[in-house]
Amino acid sequence: MGLWVQKYGGTSVGSLERIHEVVERIIRAKRQGNDVVVVVSAMAGETNRLIEMAHGLSFDPDPREMDVLLSTGEQSTIALICILLISKGFLSRSYTGAQVHIRTDSAHGKARILEIDEKKIRADLDEGRIVVVAGFQGSDSEGNITTLGRGGSDTTAVALAAALKADRCQIYTDVDGVYTTDPRIEPAARRLARITFEEMLEMASLGAKVLQLRSVEFAGKYNVPLQVLSSFEDGPGTLITYEEKEMEQPVVSGIAFNKNEAKLTITGVPDEPGAAYRILQPISDANIDVDVIVQNTVRDSSTDLSFTVQREDYEHALQLLEPLIESLPAKAVTGDNKIAKISIVGVGMRSHPGIASKMFSVLAKEGINIQLVTTSEIKTSVVIDEKYLELGVRALHAAFDLEKAPTEEVDLTK
Repeated sequence: MGLWVQKYGGTSVGSLERIHEVVERIIRAKRQGNDVVVVVSAMAGETNRLIEMAHGLSFDPDPREMDVLLSTGEQSTIALICILLISKGFLSRSYTGAQVHIRTDSAHGKARILEIDEKKIRADLDEGRIVVVAGFQGSDSEGNITTLGRGGSDTTAVALAAALKADRCQIYTDVDGVYTTDPRIEPAARRLARITFEEMLEMASLGAKVLQLRSVEFAGKYNVPLQVLSSFEDGPGTLITYEEKEMEQPVVSGIAFNKNEAKLTITGVPDEPGAAYRILQPISDANIDVDVIVQNTVRDSSTDLSFTVQREDYEHALQLLEPLIESLPAKAVTGDNKIAKISIVGVGMRSHPGIASKMFSVLAKEGINIQLVTTSEIKTSVVIDEKYLELGVRALHAAFDLEKAPTEEVDLTK
Protein backbone atom coordinates (compact mmCIF):
# COMPACT_ATOMS: atom_id res chain seq x y z
CA MET A 1 0.00 0.00 0.00
CA GLY A 2 2.67 2.50 0.94
CA LEU A 3 5.56 3.48 3.16
CA TRP A 4 4.59 4.58 6.65
CA VAL A 5 6.80 6.18 9.27
CA GLN A 6 5.37 5.80 12.77
CA LYS A 7 6.76 7.61 15.81
CA TYR A 8 5.98 6.57 19.39
CA GLY A 9 6.78 8.86 22.32
CA GLY A 10 7.99 8.00 25.79
CA THR A 11 4.56 7.45 27.34
CA SER A 12 3.59 5.22 24.40
CA VAL A 13 6.49 2.85 25.22
CA GLY A 14 6.57 3.53 28.96
CA SER A 15 6.20 -0.09 30.08
CA LEU A 16 6.42 -3.63 28.68
CA GLU A 17 2.62 -3.67 28.49
CA ARG A 18 2.65 -0.49 26.44
CA ILE A 19 5.40 -1.91 24.17
CA HIS A 20 3.16 -4.94 23.50
CA GLU A 21 0.34 -2.59 22.44
CA VAL A 22 2.66 -0.53 20.22
CA VAL A 23 3.99 -3.65 18.53
CA GLU A 24 0.42 -4.80 17.78
CA ARG A 25 -0.21 -1.45 16.09
CA ILE A 26 3.00 -1.80 14.06
CA ILE A 27 2.04 -5.34 13.02
CA ARG A 28 -1.41 -4.12 11.97
CA ALA A 29 0.18 -1.57 9.62
CA LYS A 30 2.53 -4.22 8.22
CA ARG A 31 -0.28 -6.70 7.62
CA GLN A 32 -2.13 -4.05 5.64
CA GLY A 33 0.67 -4.31 3.10
CA ASN A 34 2.74 -1.31 4.13
CA ASP A 35 6.47 -0.92 4.53
CA VAL A 36 6.95 0.35 8.09
CA VAL A 37 9.70 2.43 9.67
CA VAL A 38 9.30 3.04 13.39
CA VAL A 39 10.93 5.84 15.39
CA VAL A 40 10.81 5.65 19.18
CA SER A 41 11.70 7.72 22.20
CA ALA A 42 13.18 6.50 25.47
CA MET A 43 10.70 4.96 27.89
CA ALA A 44 8.84 7.58 29.93
CA GLY A 45 11.00 8.97 32.72
CA GLU A 46 14.23 7.39 31.49
CA THR A 47 15.78 10.57 30.10
CA ASN A 48 15.05 12.44 33.33
CA ARG A 49 16.56 9.57 35.32
CA LEU A 50 19.77 9.75 33.29
CA ILE A 51 19.96 13.52 33.66
CA GLU A 52 19.55 13.25 37.43
CA MET A 53 22.31 10.65 37.59
CA ALA A 54 24.67 12.91 35.64
CA HIS A 55 23.96 15.90 37.86
CA GLY A 56 24.50 13.70 40.87
CA LEU A 57 28.10 13.40 39.72
CA SER A 58 28.74 16.87 38.30
CA PHE A 59 27.16 20.30 38.64
CA ASP A 60 27.95 20.99 34.97
CA PRO A 61 28.29 17.70 33.04
CA ASP A 62 30.31 17.75 29.83
CA PRO A 63 27.87 18.24 26.88
CA ARG A 64 29.50 15.57 24.70
CA GLU A 65 29.31 12.97 27.45
CA MET A 66 25.72 13.96 28.25
CA ASP A 67 24.76 13.13 24.65
CA VAL A 68 26.53 9.76 24.94
CA LEU A 69 24.55 9.09 28.12
CA LEU A 70 21.12 10.30 26.98
CA SER A 71 21.24 8.42 23.69
CA THR A 72 21.17 5.12 25.58
CA GLY A 73 17.52 5.58 26.51
CA GLU A 74 16.30 5.22 22.93
CA GLN A 75 18.77 2.39 22.27
CA SER A 76 17.05 0.28 24.93
CA THR A 77 13.62 0.91 23.43
CA ILE A 78 14.51 0.00 19.85
CA ALA A 79 16.03 -3.29 20.99
CA LEU A 80 13.00 -4.21 23.11
CA ILE A 81 10.59 -3.52 20.25
CA CYS A 82 12.63 -5.57 17.78
CA ILE A 83 12.96 -8.45 20.27
CA LEU A 84 9.17 -8.60 20.52
CA LEU A 85 8.58 -8.22 16.78
CA ILE A 86 11.02 -11.03 15.98
CA SER A 87 9.44 -13.26 18.62
CA LYS A 88 6.13 -12.78 16.81
CA GLY A 89 7.63 -13.87 13.50
CA PHE A 90 8.28 -10.50 11.86
CA LEU A 91 11.65 -9.63 10.35
CA SER A 92 12.91 -6.55 12.15
CA ARG A 93 16.13 -4.65 12.71
CA SER A 94 16.99 -1.80 15.05
CA TYR A 95 19.37 1.10 14.43
CA THR A 96 20.74 3.98 16.42
CA GLY A 97 20.79 7.39 14.77
CA ALA A 98 24.49 7.04 13.98
CA GLN A 99 23.98 3.58 12.42
CA VAL A 100 21.55 4.93 9.81
CA HIS A 101 23.81 7.92 9.20
CA ILE A 102 21.64 10.70 10.58
CA ARG A 103 24.30 13.39 10.26
CA THR A 104 24.01 16.49 12.43
CA ASP A 105 26.03 19.53 13.37
CA SER A 106 28.09 19.44 16.57
CA ALA A 107 25.80 21.46 18.86
CA HIS A 108 25.51 18.91 21.66
CA GLY A 109 22.05 18.86 23.20
CA LYS A 110 20.58 21.01 20.41
CA ALA A 111 21.98 19.40 17.25
CA ARG A 112 20.35 19.96 13.87
CA ILE A 113 20.01 17.31 11.19
CA LEU A 114 22.12 18.03 8.10
CA GLU A 115 21.55 14.91 6.01
CA ILE A 116 20.29 11.33 6.13
CA ASP A 117 21.62 8.40 4.13
CA GLU A 118 18.54 6.25 3.74
CA LYS A 119 20.19 3.41 1.69
CA LYS A 120 20.49 1.00 4.62
CA ILE A 121 16.83 1.48 5.57
CA ARG A 122 15.66 0.99 1.99
CA ALA A 123 17.66 -2.23 1.69
CA ASP A 124 16.01 -3.59 4.84
CA LEU A 125 12.55 -2.59 3.64
CA ASP A 126 13.19 -4.33 0.31
CA GLU A 127 13.91 -7.51 2.26
CA GLY A 128 10.62 -7.20 4.13
CA ARG A 129 11.99 -5.98 7.45
CA ILE A 130 10.33 -3.57 9.85
CA VAL A 131 13.00 -0.97 10.63
CA VAL A 132 13.10 0.53 14.13
CA VAL A 133 15.21 3.68 14.56
CA ALA A 134 16.22 5.48 17.75
CA GLY A 135 14.79 8.99 17.77
CA PHE A 136 16.34 12.11 19.24
CA GLN A 137 19.89 11.34 18.10
CA GLY A 138 22.47 11.31 15.34
CA SER A 139 26.20 11.84 14.93
CA ASP A 140 28.39 14.68 13.69
CA SER A 141 31.14 14.63 11.05
CA GLU A 142 33.65 13.41 13.64
CA GLY A 143 31.46 10.48 14.66
CA ASN A 144 30.45 12.01 17.99
CA ILE A 145 26.97 11.07 19.24
CA THR A 146 24.64 14.07 19.28
CA THR A 147 21.10 14.64 20.52
CA LEU A 148 18.42 16.88 19.03
CA GLY A 149 16.87 18.36 22.17
CA ARG A 150 13.61 17.60 23.94
CA GLY A 151 11.01 16.25 21.53
CA GLY A 152 13.74 15.43 19.02
CA SER A 153 12.19 12.07 18.14
CA ASP A 154 9.44 13.97 16.31
CA THR A 155 12.11 15.60 14.16
CA THR A 156 13.82 12.26 13.53
CA ALA A 157 10.54 10.77 12.31
CA VAL A 158 9.67 13.64 10.00
CA ALA A 159 13.22 13.86 8.63
CA LEU A 160 13.20 10.12 7.87
CA ALA A 161 9.78 10.43 6.24
CA ALA A 162 11.13 13.26 4.06
CA ALA A 163 14.28 11.33 3.12
CA LEU A 164 12.31 8.17 2.32
CA LYS A 165 9.47 10.09 0.61
CA ALA A 166 7.02 8.28 2.88
CA ASP A 167 3.33 8.24 2.13
CA ARG A 168 2.49 9.28 5.67
CA CYS A 169 4.18 10.16 8.93
CA GLN A 170 2.15 9.24 12.00
CA ILE A 171 3.08 10.81 15.33
CA TYR A 172 1.61 8.65 18.10
CA THR A 173 1.50 10.36 21.46
CA ASP A 174 -0.51 10.50 24.67
CA VAL A 175 -3.11 12.89 23.23
CA ASP A 176 -5.58 12.16 20.44
CA GLY A 177 -4.77 15.19 18.31
CA VAL A 178 -4.14 18.91 18.32
CA TYR A 179 -6.57 20.90 20.47
CA THR A 180 -7.74 24.49 20.42
CA THR A 181 -5.78 24.84 23.67
CA ASP A 182 -4.59 22.60 26.49
CA PRO A 183 -7.67 20.76 27.85
CA ARG A 184 -6.03 20.71 31.28
CA ILE A 185 -6.37 24.49 31.36
CA GLU A 186 -9.67 24.81 29.48
CA PRO A 187 -11.94 21.72 29.66
CA ALA A 188 -14.01 23.11 26.77
CA ALA A 189 -11.05 22.79 24.37
CA ARG A 190 -11.88 20.91 21.16
CA ARG A 191 -9.81 18.58 19.01
CA LEU A 192 -9.09 20.06 15.59
CA ALA A 193 -9.71 17.78 12.61
CA ARG A 194 -7.26 19.80 10.51
CA ILE A 195 -4.68 22.50 11.06
CA THR A 196 -2.31 24.07 8.58
CA PHE A 197 1.47 23.67 8.73
CA GLU A 198 1.68 27.43 9.21
CA GLU A 199 -0.67 27.41 12.21
CA MET A 200 0.99 24.35 13.73
CA LEU A 201 4.40 25.96 13.28
CA GLU A 202 3.23 29.02 15.17
CA MET A 203 1.58 26.97 17.92
CA ALA A 204 4.65 24.75 18.36
CA SER A 205 6.94 27.77 18.52
CA LEU A 206 4.61 29.47 21.02
CA GLY A 207 4.51 26.70 23.55
CA ALA A 208 2.14 23.97 22.31
CA LYS A 209 3.82 20.70 23.35
CA VAL A 210 2.18 18.29 20.91
CA LEU A 211 5.02 18.44 18.37
CA GLN A 212 8.59 19.69 18.44
CA LEU A 213 8.98 22.92 16.45
CA ARG A 214 11.66 21.59 14.13
CA SER A 215 9.54 18.57 13.20
CA VAL A 216 6.81 20.90 11.93
CA GLU A 217 9.40 22.96 10.01
CA PHE A 218 10.66 19.76 8.34
CA ALA A 219 7.15 18.59 7.51
CA GLY A 220 6.17 21.90 5.93
CA LYS A 221 9.42 22.27 4.00
CA TYR A 222 9.30 18.78 2.48
CA ASN A 223 5.50 18.46 2.36
CA VAL A 224 5.44 15.40 4.62
CA PRO A 225 1.85 14.20 5.26
CA LEU A 226 1.74 14.55 9.05
CA GLN A 227 -0.80 13.06 11.43
CA VAL A 228 -1.10 13.33 15.22
CA LEU A 229 -2.77 10.27 16.75
CA SER A 230 -3.21 8.66 20.14
CA SER A 231 -1.29 5.48 20.92
CA PHE A 232 -3.79 4.71 23.70
CA GLU A 233 -6.98 4.63 21.64
CA ASP A 234 -8.04 4.53 18.00
CA GLY A 235 -9.42 7.75 16.57
CA PRO A 236 -9.32 10.21 13.67
CA GLY A 237 -6.58 12.42 15.15
CA THR A 238 -5.51 15.67 13.51
CA LEU A 239 -4.23 16.18 9.98
CA ILE A 240 -1.54 18.82 9.51
CA THR A 241 -1.59 20.03 5.94
CA TYR A 242 -1.27 22.99 3.63
CA GLU A 243 -4.02 25.59 3.65
CA GLU A 244 -6.86 24.66 1.31
CA LYS A 245 -8.01 27.81 -0.43
CA GLU A 246 -11.55 26.57 -0.94
CA MET A 247 -12.06 26.00 2.78
CA GLU A 248 -13.31 28.77 5.01
CA GLN A 249 -10.78 29.10 7.81
CA PRO A 250 -11.73 30.05 11.37
CA VAL A 251 -10.47 33.46 12.47
CA VAL A 252 -8.64 31.94 15.44
CA SER A 253 -7.80 28.23 15.38
CA GLY A 254 -6.12 27.89 18.74
CA ILE A 255 -4.55 29.43 21.81
CA ALA A 256 -0.97 28.54 22.69
CA PHE A 257 0.86 29.46 25.85
CA ASN A 258 4.28 29.09 27.37
CA LYS A 259 5.09 29.21 31.07
CA ASN A 260 8.79 28.64 30.45
CA GLU A 261 9.51 32.34 29.89
CA ALA A 262 11.68 35.03 31.46
CA LYS A 263 12.06 38.70 30.56
CA LEU A 264 15.24 40.78 30.57
CA THR A 265 15.37 44.57 30.21
CA ILE A 266 18.42 46.76 29.76
CA THR A 267 17.61 50.43 30.37
CA GLY A 268 19.37 53.60 29.26
CA VAL A 269 20.79 52.07 26.09
CA PRO A 270 22.46 54.64 23.78
CA ASP A 271 20.33 55.35 20.73
CA GLU A 272 23.00 54.57 18.17
CA PRO A 273 23.62 52.00 15.41
CA GLY A 274 24.87 48.66 16.68
CA ALA A 275 23.65 48.99 20.28
CA ALA A 276 21.06 46.21 19.94
CA TYR A 277 23.65 43.98 18.28
CA ARG A 278 26.12 44.50 21.13
CA ILE A 279 23.39 43.48 23.61
CA LEU A 280 22.19 40.40 21.76
CA GLN A 281 25.52 39.13 20.40
CA PRO A 282 26.71 37.53 23.67
CA ILE A 283 23.25 35.99 24.11
CA SER A 284 23.44 34.45 20.64
CA ASP A 285 27.04 33.30 21.13
CA ALA A 286 25.89 31.43 24.24
CA ASN A 287 23.30 29.55 22.11
CA ILE A 288 20.42 31.14 24.04
CA ASP A 289 17.20 31.52 22.05
CA VAL A 290 15.61 34.97 22.13
CA ASP A 291 11.88 35.26 21.54
CA VAL A 292 9.98 38.55 21.92
CA ILE A 293 12.09 41.69 21.41
CA VAL A 294 10.70 45.17 22.11
CA GLN A 295 12.58 48.47 22.00
CA ASN A 296 10.94 51.51 23.54
CA THR A 297 10.79 54.93 21.91
CA VAL A 298 13.83 57.14 22.24
CA ARG A 299 14.03 59.65 25.06
CA ASP A 300 17.06 61.77 26.01
CA SER A 301 19.17 59.99 23.36
CA SER A 302 18.62 56.62 25.04
CA THR A 303 16.12 53.78 24.93
CA ASP A 304 15.19 50.56 26.73
CA LEU A 305 15.44 47.10 25.17
CA SER A 306 13.42 44.15 26.50
CA PHE A 307 13.45 40.56 25.30
CA THR A 308 12.40 37.13 26.50
CA VAL A 309 14.36 33.88 26.84
CA GLN A 310 13.56 30.43 28.11
CA ARG A 311 13.39 30.38 31.88
CA GLU A 312 16.27 27.92 32.26
CA ASP A 313 18.52 30.41 30.39
CA TYR A 314 17.52 33.38 32.56
CA GLU A 315 20.38 33.41 35.07
CA HIS A 316 23.00 32.82 32.39
CA ALA A 317 21.59 35.61 30.20
CA LEU A 318 21.50 37.98 33.17
CA GLN A 319 25.17 37.31 33.87
CA LEU A 320 26.06 37.96 30.23
CA LEU A 321 24.26 41.31 30.22
CA GLU A 322 25.64 42.78 33.45
CA PRO A 323 29.08 43.68 31.99
CA LEU A 324 27.33 45.74 29.30
CA ILE A 325 26.24 48.39 31.82
CA GLU A 326 29.70 49.93 31.66
CA SER A 327 30.77 48.99 28.14
CA LEU A 328 27.70 50.29 26.29
CA PRO A 329 27.16 52.22 28.60
CA ALA A 330 23.67 51.54 29.96
CA LYS A 331 21.87 52.34 33.20
CA ALA A 332 20.75 48.96 34.51
CA VAL A 333 19.80 45.39 33.72
CA THR A 334 16.63 44.00 35.27
CA GLY A 335 14.77 40.75 34.87
CA ASP A 336 11.58 38.87 35.67
CA ASN A 337 11.37 35.08 35.56
CA LYS A 338 7.71 34.93 36.63
CA ILE A 339 6.08 35.72 33.30
CA ALA A 340 4.12 33.75 30.72
CA LYS A 341 3.17 34.19 27.09
CA ILE A 342 -0.30 33.71 25.60
CA SER A 343 -0.83 33.64 21.83
CA ILE A 344 -3.85 33.46 19.55
CA VAL A 345 -3.20 31.74 16.20
CA GLY A 346 -5.21 31.44 13.01
CA VAL A 347 -4.74 31.81 9.26
CA GLY A 348 -8.14 33.53 9.23
CA MET A 349 -6.56 36.49 11.04
CA ARG A 350 -5.10 37.60 7.71
CA SER A 351 -8.47 38.76 6.46
CA HIS A 352 -10.11 39.84 9.72
CA PRO A 353 -8.97 43.18 11.19
CA GLY A 354 -9.42 44.00 14.85
CA ILE A 355 -8.47 40.59 16.27
CA ALA A 356 -5.56 41.98 18.33
CA SER A 357 -7.70 44.76 19.79
CA LYS A 358 -10.34 42.20 20.77
CA MET A 359 -7.66 40.15 22.51
CA PHE A 360 -6.44 43.20 24.42
CA SER A 361 -10.00 44.12 25.40
CA VAL A 362 -10.72 40.62 26.73
CA LEU A 363 -7.57 40.63 28.87
CA ALA A 364 -8.26 44.16 30.13
CA LYS A 365 -11.74 43.14 31.31
CA GLU A 366 -10.08 40.40 33.37
CA GLY A 367 -7.64 42.90 34.90
CA ILE A 368 -4.64 41.34 33.13
CA ASN A 369 -1.84 43.78 32.31
CA ILE A 370 0.10 43.27 29.07
CA GLN A 371 3.87 43.72 29.40
CA LEU A 372 5.04 42.99 25.84
CA VAL A 373 3.31 42.40 22.50
CA THR A 374 4.50 40.75 19.30
CA THR A 375 2.54 39.96 16.15
CA SER A 376 2.79 38.20 12.82
CA GLU A 377 0.33 37.75 9.98
CA ILE A 378 -1.43 34.85 11.72
CA LYS A 379 -0.67 35.31 15.42
CA THR A 380 -0.67 37.82 18.26
CA SER A 381 1.32 37.11 21.43
CA VAL A 382 1.32 38.92 24.75
CA VAL A 383 3.60 38.58 27.76
CA ILE A 384 1.81 38.75 31.12
CA ASP A 385 2.37 37.90 34.77
CA GLU A 386 2.34 34.10 35.01
CA LYS A 387 -0.29 34.08 37.81
CA TYR A 388 -2.88 35.24 35.25
CA LEU A 389 -2.07 32.60 32.62
CA GLU A 390 -4.99 30.21 33.16
CA LEU A 391 -7.50 33.04 33.54
CA GLY A 392 -6.27 34.61 30.30
CA VAL A 393 -6.41 31.36 28.33
CA ARG A 394 -9.95 30.56 29.45
CA ALA A 395 -11.20 34.10 28.79
CA LEU A 396 -9.75 34.17 25.26
CA HIS A 397 -10.98 30.66 24.45
CA ALA A 398 -14.52 31.73 25.31
CA ALA A 399 -14.26 35.13 23.59
CA PHE A 400 -13.26 33.56 20.26
CA ASP A 401 -15.87 30.77 20.52
CA LEU A 402 -13.26 28.02 20.27
CA GLU A 403 -15.50 25.59 22.11
CA LYS A 404 -17.51 25.58 18.86
CA ALA A 405 -14.51 24.61 16.70
CA PRO A 406 -15.54 22.15 13.95
CA THR A 407 -14.36 18.59 14.57
CA GLU A 408 -15.29 16.93 11.28
CA GLU A 409 -14.20 13.32 11.29
CA VAL A 410 -11.19 12.71 9.06
CA ASP A 411 -10.24 9.08 9.46
CA LEU A 412 -6.46 9.07 9.34
CA THR A 413 -5.98 5.57 10.67
CA LYS A 414 -6.83 3.64 7.53
